[in-house]
Amino acid sequence: MICIVPTVLLTGILILTIVLLVNSQGKPGPLLNDRGETIQGSISEKTFIKAGGIMQGMFIRGKNKYNPVMLYIHGGPAFPNYFLFEKYKPGLEDHFTVCYWEQRGGGLSYTPEVTSESMNFDQLASDAIEVTNYLRVRFHKEKIYIMAHSGGTPFAIMAAARAPQLYFAYVGMAQITQQAESEKIAYKYMTGQYMASGNKKALAGLRKYPVNDASRYIVPFYKSPIRDASMHDLGIGTMRNMKSVLKGVFIPVWMCKAYTIREKINIWRSKFSFIKKTGLIDELFETNIPARVPKLEIPVYFFSGKYDLTVNHDLSRAYLAKLQAPVKGFYSFYESAHSPLFEEPQKVKEILANDVLNGTITFADAQ
Repeated sequence: MICIVPTVLLTGILILTIVLLVNSQGKPGPLLNDRGETIQGSISEKTFIKAGGIMQGMFIRGKNKYNPVMLYIHGGPAFPNYFLFEKYKPGLEDHFTVCYWEQRGGGLSYTPEVTSESMNFDQLASDAIEVTNYLRVRFHKEKIYIMAHSGGTPFAIMAAARAPQLYFAYVGMAQITQQAESEKIAYKYMTGQYMASGNKKALAGLRKYPVNDASRYIVPFYKSPIRDASMHDLGIGTMRNMKSVLKGVFIPVWMCKAYTIREKINIWRSKFSFIKKTGLIDELFETNIPARVPKLEIPVYFFSGKYDLTVNHDLSRAYLAKLQAPVKGFYSFYESAHSPLFEEPQKVKEILANDVLNGTITFADAQ
């Protein structure tokens, strides 16, 4: 019996190692047709360019490289979510050549050359504009589309405001407005839900991180593991039906074939160490985005899940109502929490194809 236990343990470790190696090929798969053949004229690659003085990585994919180009800016902050695209395949590549850029300090763009001082919204907006210009030159486009999610939306909308001549339209999914206020609303909701259900253990966990009007009390809650765990438990986190961060986020990162093992380690190094040492999270809570960007000179589209309390749905709607723009549409997703693109991908694709590409708001919520 004593000999059997180490053998079983070593066998398990060996199997896990093999699984990890098989799923860490370090490149995105090709785009295939119905016969399983690579689509002629498609593009699927991982590439690196210099932006903001450092090498930054990205995946570029599209079924037709001559399609309109979209720069997708992930959230986090600086926590890439390309692994979710590989898992759920929402199909942005049907209509666009998509650049899944990984921001400085995160994922493919994690490097010791990134200083904590450079992790701020102004620098990230400048990086986004540099990546935009790279895409414009490479794909011979005068303008491209920009789509951002959650923690990427503050500086993405700043980039769109700073250089509107580069973009056809801005799409914000889970658009951040005043994140300190959003966290307070979420905290009140979660404590209320656990009080109503009599979940004393969950309630005690939340009460270890009391939230009030001072932002210095919100940051510890935001960084705590109880925040994400509670949001996912209550269906207001990454996705309405994603109840486990372990199964929904942690394991899929390790199973994503587009990254090498080193790149996967860097994703977690960034999330759990580097980003928390920068002032980026403090800036997130101190910045009033509606005051910083009251006007855009291009069409604006906000996508928001009804159940999203990670970035509050109502605050996003209120921002768009005040935002000055030539065309603007707010789109509620009634089966989604924080990630409509992965929860209701067909509806997102219909809006992109029919409204965003045509500069209309036919499918938007009633005013």
